[in-house]
Amino acid sequence: MPNTHSISKRTFLKTAGAGVLTSVLPTWRRAAHAAGDAYDLIVIGAGTAGMPAAIFAADRGARVLVIEKSPVLGGTLDRSGGQMSAAGTVFQKRKGIKDTPDAHFEDHMRINHWSSDPMVTRLFVDNAGESLNWLAANGFEVLDNHPVKGAGHEFFTTARYQWGKDNGKSILAVTEPLFRKAMAEGKIDLKLDTGAVDLVQDGTGAVVGVTAESDTGTLTDYMGKNVLLASGGCASNPRMFYDMHGVALASQVAYPYSQGAGFVLGQGAGGFLRYGEKYIGTFGGLLSDDNFPATLEGSFEHHPNIRPPWEIYVNANGERFMCEDNPSIDYRERSLLHQPGERMWVVADQDMIEKAPEWIPRWSKEKFMDSFGSHPMFAKAESLTALAAKVGIPGSMLAGTVKSYNASINEGLPDAFGRQHRPAQLKRGPFYAVRFTAWQLKSFAGLAIDAKLRVIRPDGSHIPGLFGAGEVIGGGATGGNAYTNGSMVTPAVTFGRLVGQRMAVFGT
Repeated sequence: MPNTHSISKRTFLKTAGAGVLTSVLPTWRRAAHAAGDAYDLIVIGAGTAGMPAAIFAADRGARVLVIEKSPVLGGTLDRSGGQMSAAGTVFQKRKGIKDTPDAHFEDHMRINHWSSDPMVTRLFVDNAGESLNWLAANGFEVLDNHPVKGAGHEFFTTARYQWGKDNGKSILAVTEPLFRKAMAEGKIDLKLDTGAVDLVQDGTGAVVGVTAESDTGTLTDYMGKNVLLASGGCASNPRMFYDMHGVALASQVAYPYSQGAGFVLGQGAGGFLRYGEKYIGTFGGLLSDDNFPATLEGSFEHHPNIRPPWEIYVNANGERFMCEDNPSIDYRERSLLHQPGERMWVVADQDMIEKAPEWIPRWSKEKFMDSFGSHPMFAKAESLTALAAKVGIPGSMLAGTVKSYNASINEGLPDAFGRQHRPAQLKRGPFYAVRFTAWQLKSFAGLAIDAKLRVIRPDGSHIPGLFGAGEVIGGGATGGNAYTNGSMVTPAVTFGRLVGQRMAVFGT
């Protein structure tokens, strides 16, 4: 049995606005009256996946409608890092890098511990190179030293990871002109400030249209031979994120329109959600307060190759839980995943505060030190037990943890976790602690699809006329239980392209 998740369409629509409720009426009765005037493809979402889908469908001569809830094109590309991975690209060829989709697949699965969907991943890596080459042919350029093996997450063994100088906006700078050109030629109709609130199905269950609501509350049925859900995930919907992943949304930094509407639409048509169990948080976020979702104010510089650690990390029990200088980013993320509340305290003494490198990038020393008297995540005390009392962890455990750490250094013994960089003991008060918490940027849960990107039912059969691409299929499908390089933007562009290029059928 697949691991499925469920959300209530009735509950979602009730909170989405009274006007939406009218679309809950049985929709198959409305399917026939405009079938002869149907669009070839209706795309819900004009972002990373939706725009390529519309562009390639228009290139095939299709009549395309794009429905976008926000007032602008681009979706998450205005804030995305735009990081992509692919084998066999023109960018690799420039640097004499030999690579294959097979090697990319093995490397990708190694990083995520074989936890992403092999079928979906295979489809992604087999077609990613062509997607990047398409972008390149239309003016996309990467940074001078790219592709590279890695950056903020676990490294590949081959350099196949790259992005443009303006991150996600570099991709938008290529796709938007192509999209608008097709609009000018009459091949694409665009409805901005318009949300899809229901899918129209005929008597067999096939999706044959979309009910959309304008910003003025007007409901309109648009008939279509194919519908693509490319509306993003739910990482800006705290309640739905918790329901899907079992984890509170610590900080709402995702695209504001990532409310999970596509999840509701797909499930309402007979699909199901999976991969919420593959959730893993991003390491070391500094939150403004405990009112989740809180503002993300910064991140701890935890990369040992950039900032070798002086301090120790302890959990809510006052215990060390990891090797602070382990070079694996995946190891650090996975270590924090298993701690209570996915939180940790970085603990230091006065010598470390004076001598160690800066903790938080782009924070001045003055701002950092002033926060110990004003910020709820910062604490300072003359003794370890008093410090523990301030941050709410057991004082005896923290004192014991520090004592053991100091003793191993003093006696020249190996560290209990294998740590190598131990420049100083924690001995001189006052003592300091800053709390950092895992934070979230994407949904791991998403709609289940098949090898043709068709949304499927729990029994494995596909829903005729309905496709999914982008975050709506879940980060867990392409990235697994890890932050695997390029596993969100690249498959979004690639799958959107594939739907428009060959997956959707436009025959009469």
